[in-house]
Amino acid sequence: MAIRPLRSRWQSERGAELIEFALVTPILILLLSGIFDFGMMFRTLEAVTNAAREGARVGVLPGYEDAADVQSRVNAYLAASGLSNATSVDSPFVPVVTSAGTFTARSVTVNYTYQFAILGAVGTAFGSSFGSFPLQAVSVMRTETAAAP
Repeated sequence: MAIRPLRSRWQSERGAELIEFALVTPILILLLSGIFDFGMMFRTLEAVTNAAREGARVGVLPGYEDAADVQSRVNAYLAASGLSNATSVDSPFVPVVTSAGTFTARSVTVNYTYQFAILGAVGTAFGSSFGSFPLQAVSVMRTETAAAP
């Protein structure tokens, strides 16, 4: 068996693909994890937006004007979506002025803190505080009571 000279071994490209794969794989996994985490965040944002809409819908119905009714409907919708309770729910009545007149509407603001599943763990491993993101959704609906003259 002939031993190749040292110079020809340095010029050989054997194993280059393995080294390139080892360098690129962590970056690819981090990119795919980010896509997954941000996709789940946008899914959660849609659920929070729908919960605000459901809370506003309950808040404008006659007999459900109490803020506790709005809070319970928002939390029930979030629980049905697989999420925990909202951080805060604000649901005041607001006057809306239009050219046709003034009417009363219910504004529901839902705040929710999303916890990143993968990127949060990666961030804390590198000393970052990138683990949660505040989400906020606002829905305004006109009350179904008779308008003031």
